[in-house]
Amino acid sequence: MRKQDFAPARLDFGPVVFYIARHFGFCYGVENAIEISYKALEENQDKNVFLLSQMIHNQEVNNDLQSRGVRFIMDTEGTQLIPWERLSSKDVVIIPAFGTTIEIEHRLLDMGIEVQKYNTTCPFVEKVWNRASKLGKDDYTVIIHGKPKHEETRATFSHSAQGAPSVIVRDMEDAIILGDFISGERSLADFKKVFEGKYSEGFDPSIHLQKVGVVNQTTMLATETQAIADYFKNLMSEKYGLNQIRSHFADTRDTLCYATNDNQDSTYELLKTDADLAVVVGGYNSSNTSHIVELCERKFPTYFINSEDELKSKEEISHFNYHEKRKMVTSNYIPAKNQVKIVLTSGASCPDTLVDRVMLRLLEFFPSHKSVEEILEKF
Repeated sequence: MRKQDFAPARLDFGPVVFYIARHFGFCYGVENAIEISYKALEENQDKNVFLLSQMIHNQEVNNDLQSRGVRFIMDTEGTQLIPWERLSSKDVVIIPAFGTTIEIEHRLLDMGIEVQKYNTTCPFVEKVWNRASKLGKDDYTVIIHGKPKHEETRATFSHSAQGAPSVIVRDMEDAIILGDFISGERSLADFKKVFEGKYSEGFDPSIHLQKVGVVNQTTMLATETQAIADYFKNLMSEKYGLNQIRSHFADTRDTLCYATNDNQDSTYELLKTDADLAVVVGGYNSSNTSHIVELCERKFPTYFINSEDELKSKEEISHFNYHEKRKMVTSNYIPAKNQVKIVLTSGASCPDTLVDRVMLRLLEFFPSHKSVEEILEKF
């Protein structure tokens, strides 16, 4: 079977060249979620329509839904915006692509609100829940690689904790700390303080760190999830012996969704180009987009923007510093060269048309560029 081609498209407009990622933009789960949301609006024009939180981490999509009357019950970190008491059984509640916790689902059901009719939970998120459930049935503790405050991680933790002791690690640093409890480098008495708010009820580190398996928030870096899984596998081999590894470590396949995986693989190919800078388009709270930014930063000056409006001029760009969680303005971001080469990509929650608009805006800064029609004729 021929290996999938992740090499970027090269669009040479003369004074500017774009390297466009082979895979970017909306995935199946996002497209499905948006379609169901607009269907809910169309079918319930005489009712209040709510979203548990942002449909996806994309400002344009969420703004459009709000302009059509949809209201968000919570923000992305679970802070209540609309009290539950203001909802009634006559209202429509859409569950976003990230899914939701079992506790919230039961609350809605108790209020008489139908939760399945407009449930847009991504099937790849549900796949992770199913994997966690199977681990629990086999008496493994579930280690979730994810961001503790992210909607998807909160939902996955809730579902996982129903059938298995569960704990969240944000990154390799967290994994190593957890590993210290497994190896005995740290006292088990300190576990609950160190992992406060990130372990399931009744978690007993003296019992529940003997058999483990790793799943992830589907938008995390695949290489990091694999490295964390390998770390725990090696740790268990050292503690219990290689011949006993299957009794202490569940060798799960990666639970990263295909779209995130393809986007990340395409980004690795972008790193092989000779570009001068990278522009990544997406929502500032989008996990999968932030990881693409992190990858691009390994080689290029990288600018994380949410729309073409951030491109103020050829001399100035407004962009988001993901590491410091703040907006900033950078001057002279486009180098003074006869031909400038720009990497252009986006996350899985970004409409393709938005990437098109960003490219067209950048082209405006190079008046002598070849026409789009002339370039597209070659493809």
